[in-house]
Amino acid sequence: MLMENKAENKAVFDAESANEVVKELRDSFVTGKTKSYRWRVTQLKAMLKMLDENEPQIVAALRDDLSKPEFESSLYEIQIVNNSCRLALKEMNHWMMPEKAKTSLTTFPSSAEIVSEPLGVVLVISAWNYPFLVSLDPVVGAISAGNAIVLKPSEMAPASSSLLAKLVADYLDSSCIKVVEGAVPETSALLEQKWDKILYTGNGRVARIVMAAAAKHLTPVVLELGGKSPFIVVSDINLKVATRRIIAGKWGCNNGQACVSPDYIITTKDYATKLVDSFKCELERFYGKDPLESKDLSRIVNSNHFDRLSKLIDEEKVSSKIVHGGQRNEKNLQIAPTILLDVPVNSLIMKEEIFGPLLPIITVDKVEQSFDLIHSSGGKPLAAYLFTNNKKLKRKFVETVSAGGLVVNDTAVHLAIHSLPFGGVGESGMGSYHGKFSFDAFSHKKAVLYRGFAGDAFLRYPPYTPGKLTLLQALLSGSIVGIIRALLGWFWA
Repeated sequence: MLMENKAENKAVFDAESANEVVKELRDSFVTGKTKSYRWRVTQLKAMLKMLDENEPQIVAALRDDLSKPEFESSLYEIQIVNNSCRLALKEMNHWMMPEKAKTSLTTFPSSAEIVSEPLGVVLVISAWNYPFLVSLDPVVGAISAGNAIVLKPSEMAPASSSLLAKLVADYLDSSCIKVVEGAVPETSALLEQKWDKILYTGNGRVARIVMAAAAKHLTPVVLELGGKSPFIVVSDINLKVATRRIIAGKWGCNNGQACVSPDYIITTKDYATKLVDSFKCELERFYGKDPLESKDLSRIVNSNHFDRLSKLIDEEKVSSKIVHGGQRNEKNLQIAPTILLDVPVNSLIMKEEIFGPLLPIITVDKVEQSFDLIHSSGGKPLAAYLFTNNKKLKRKFVETVSAGGLVVNDTAVHLAIHSLPFGGVGESGMGSYHGKFSFDAFSHKKAVLYRGFAGDAFLRYPPYTPGKLTLLQALLSGSIVGIIRALLGWFWA
């Protein structure tokens, strides 16, 4: 019995275990192994092989965790990571090259450059809604930048977490890249350690815990959060196309369980009915008369989130506002696409991020009032959307709405553009990644200045005189006229 207890205690992942993991990775990093271009290429190619050879298993794990359709799993999880790997393999050699920098007269003659170096040992804490995408996409950036990595998948997607742990151990370099599974105790043990960077994807409550833990070691963080992403719909559009794109970005992205999912719509009172009718038509076309029977909708992740979403639409002043959908199956954790019209702005559904298949529509007299409504919400969401053909309105949208990213006349597609940074602002997060931004997120930009021994200026040395000060000030300002005046003053002094 005593031996069994010892075995159980040994299996617990605590702060001591976390420390051992970090030490092993730091020892590997110190050897310079991860800094080599060859190692980075080898790992990225191994990840591509891992995705290619195990796509059926990945799809099955996502089906177990979320009932996610194969289409969404293949396209939005596997293919996007695949594209990130291929982009890094194509561009990484260029990313790694020192970047030339200009110098000034004060250091003439000299040359300068900015060298990208890996930060060291980094921690990636991922989320359950896209368990492969938000786990592996940051890891691609961390590998391409030359770091050693610990990945902590979400315990709320257990099948995906287990498969990630197995695949990473089988395909990637386990001396430099590790997966730690578990829940709050394991995450807490990891957060007690000193990291060179932490990237966390999730909610604001946990983000504050992550940031507080990081502050103890002055560890920089990237926080990818969420918020109530607004959607302004104006009447001067192709309504059918707009409706379909909203459906694709809302219910076609994990049934609304996505950080960039449209959270609520703002439109004018005289256009709302037409918009609702279009939604009804297209939703039935996509998911049938009984959407709970559709194989193209993900389920709610667990009973806690099901209860949370049910509470939002069961609120007395909200339940009567349902104009489409509302069907639920608690046993199967299913909620149909649900549209609510003229929901009170002080209701629960308008106070917190929905993160599910519910879509409230708020109406205003004039479309310009939409901006005031967004500003009054007090937050800066991860994404904001506008559907219009009005150029003036587009400009105002870009100039006045603060969000992690903006999209005009579509939803969520900006995530697939690797030349754009993906990240939040304010309550929706800090820092960004995707494409080269992922490489930069896990790199330190080291300033390097080269000088020879020629051109040693006596001006910088004592004894200090007014003439030296005047000339140095002119040199530092970069003003040719100022330098000439200082020299003339020196000459005539």
